[in-house]
Amino acid sequence: MIKNVRFEHRQPEDFSDRFALGIMRMLRKGADFLTGYSHDADVATGAKPYKMSERKWLIRFIFLESVAAVPGMVGGMLRHLHSLRRMRRDNGWIESLLEEAYNERMHLLTFLKMAEPGWFMRFMCLGAQGVFFNSMFISYLISPRTAHRFVGYLEEEAVLTYSLVLQDIENGLLPKWEKLQAPDIAIDYWKMPEGKRTIKDLILYIRADEAKHREVNHTLSNLVQSLDPNPFVSEYKDNTKPHPGKGIADREYKGIGWDRHEVV
Repeated sequence: MIKNVRFEHRQPEDFSDRFALGIMRMLRKGADFLTGYSHDADVATGAKPYKMSERKWLIRFIFLESVAAVPGMVGGMLRHLHSLRRMRRDNGWIESLLEEAYNERMHLLTFLKMAEPGWFMRFMCLGAQGVFFNSMFISYLISPRTAHRFVGYLEEEAVLTYSLVLQDIENGLLPKWEKLQAPDIAIDYWKMPEGKRTIKDLILYIRADEAKHREVNHTLSNLVQSLDPNPFVSEYKDNTKPHPGKGIADREYKGIGWDRHEVV
């Protein structure tokens, strides 16, 4: 299934969605500039990034993953505090958000085994993380729904980025990665089987993770934030119908998210 993951875009339906999409696109342009990256966003045409090398890809990955773990931690932390104040359970949201943050951190740790960033990149990551954390903190306090939609759109771009690098690997444009084995930390974390431990296999696993985060955040954005349970950890009495699940199998995965009437 991880090979079938593709770029999918959820069309904005209201002002909140359009605002989240606009902010995401603005931040993407800033990240593209800082990492020296540029590409045609239409994957279907087979458009290629402009002269990307293995080193440039890793710089982009490290920069993006250093901030990608922030939203889940912010959301989980605020919902944790909210649960304490109300003295009530959180209906399973906290666990999924913290799992997302941990998963994104593992992406970063994996890429750090492949490339050691210089002081300038470390400084940029530190600055970006500081700004991003505080922005997400305020955004989640004001409108959790908009914050989750923003993350959903952000994960769409992550799926796009990893799809493009897979195209480069398949087209022989990144020869240093063709026979290179994934770091041990990645092999252990994803339990990569023998014969399926190349960098291409690693990117497939990471892209699948980002696709799941995309689905989860778009779905959470569609729910009543303070009332609805987390559909990804719920038990369903009727297993004859598709419903959200932990993986990306056809019956338990919907790339652009599940609407509220489908899960509540």
